[in-house]
Amino acid sequence: MISDQRDLLERTAALAEAFLDTVASRPVGQPIARSGLEDLVGPLPDVGLDPATVIEELAAAADPGLVASAGPRYFGFVIGGSLPAALAADWLTSAWDQNAGLYVSSPATSVIEEVAAAWILELLDLPRDASVGFTTGATMANFTGLAAARDAVLERVGWDVEARGLVGAPPIQIVVGDEVHASAVAALRMLGLGAETATRIPTDEQGRMRADAFTSALAGTSGPTIVLAQAGNVNTGAFDPIAEIVQAAHAAGAWVHVDGAFGLWAAVSPTLRPHLAGISGADSWATDAHKWLNVPYDCGIVAVVDRRAHERAATLTAAYLMRAPDRERDPFDWVPEGSRRARATPVYAAIRSLGRQGLQELIERSCLLARRMADRLAEQPGVEILNDVVLNQALVRFGTGGGGDDETAADAMTRATIAAVQADGTCWVGGTTWHGCAAMRISVSGWNTTESDADVSVEAIMRCFHDVRTAR
Repeated sequence: MISDQRDLLERTAALAEAFLDTVASRPVGQPIARSGLEDLVGPLPDVGLDPATVIEELAAAADPGLVASAGPRYFGFVIGGSLPAALAADWLTSAWDQNAGLYVSSPATSVIEEVAAAWILELLDLPRDASVGFTTGATMANFTGLAAARDAVLERVGWDVEARGLVGAPPIQIVVGDEVHASAVAALRMLGLGAETATRIPTDEQGRMRADAFTSALAGTSGPTIVLAQAGNVNTGAFDPIAEIVQAAHAAGAWVHVDGAFGLWAAVSPTLRPHLAGISGADSWATDAHKWLNVPYDCGIVAVVDRRAHERAATLTAAYLMRAPDRERDPFDWVPEGSRRARATPVYAAIRSLGRQGLQELIERSCLLARRMADRLAEQPGVEILNDVVLNQALVRFGTGGGGDDETAADAMTRATIAAVQADGTCWVGGTTWHGCAAMRISVSGWNTTESDADVSVEAIMRCFHDVRTAR
C-alpha cells in the first residue's frame, strides 16, 4: 500500500510539473463551453476505480477548462500565481493532513501560524500586539473583523451581542464609501447588519471616499458606529484618505475596519507606503495572502487591535475540546472555522523564501508593469486610460474620442475588445463598468510576470482592438 501511494504521488507530481512547465505558453483563458468538459461528467460510480486511473483521467478531462492564472500573463483579477516555496508548502500541508484548529491537534502548525502572524504584522506595519486569524479569503477576513467590531461597539453601550444576539440590540450605524467592495457588503449581510442599511459616502473621480463628506456625515453620529475604509479600490487601486477617516471616526467613538485585500500590501514598499498613511490607527484590517503574496488558495488574513473582541466574536467552546496548555495558540480562536487546513503554512514558506526585500521587489515590479502597460496603451489612437495608475490596476477604454452616441459606441468597442483578447489567449483581462463607462480592467500581481510579458500582452490587446475596429 505504501509503495502504491508513493507511485501515485510521484505520478501526480509529474502531472503537476507538466502543467507548470507549459503554463507560460498555453492559452491563458480562452472561453470554453461546458460541453468541452463532458469527460468530467458521469453517474455516481458503484465500484471505485484505481486511484492512479482516477488522477490520470481527472487531469486529462480538466485540462481544457483550466485557466493559466498561475502563469505570467493573467491580468483579469488580482490573482497572483503560487510562489514555488508556497506551492511546495501547500503540498506538504495536504500530505501532513493536520487539523489546524487546536494546538493539541497540531502543535507544529499552531507555532507556524503564530510566527507567520507576527511576520505579517511587521511587514504591514500594524500594531504588533494585534490578534491575527487566517481565514478562507478576504470575504471571511472582512466578516471576522466586522464581527469583532460588532461585539466591541455594542459592548460599549452595554449589549452583549455574543450572548443576546441582535434582536432588541441598539442599532449599529454602518458608514461606507460608494465604492465599497462587494465582499465587505456580503460580510455585513451575513452578520445581520444589512447589505443596504449603510450610509454611503460620495467618492471622488478615482473612487476614494471624500474626507469632507465623511466628516460631515459623521458629525451628527451617536451610538454604535462602524466605518469601512478601503485600501486599494478594486478598479483603480486608489486608497481612501485613511488618516482623516481614522481621526474623525475615533473622535466620534466609531470603530474603523480597513478592507485591504490587495492594497494593504503596499505597506511593504517605502515608495507606496505613503498611500496608507494612518493605517496603523485603525481597529481591524482584512487582506488576502492569495493575491499579492502569491500563495495558493485559500488564505485571507484578519488582524484586530481589540484581542478580546476578536476572540469573543470568533472562538468556540465545548467540553470535549482540549485547550492549549499554558494558553498556547489555538488557531480557531481567531477565525469562524473549527476544523480547517493549516493555511498559514504556505504563508510562512512564501515569506521565508522572499524575505522583506523580495516581497517589496514583487510588489513594486507589479506596479511598474501596470504603469508600463497603461503608458504603452495610452500612446495608441482611440485608447484612453481612465484612472491614475497608482498601484497595480489600470482601466482602459477603447474607441474613444467623441461624445454622445460615440460614448455608446466606445462601450461596445471596449466590450468587444475584451472578448477578443480573452478569445486570443495571449493574456487574460477582465471587464468592468467604471462611472457608467465600460472599461477593460488590467490587474498585475503575479510573481512571474516580466516586462516581456507586459509588452507581448499590450501587443495582443492592440491587435485585438485593431481587428474589432476593422470588422466594424
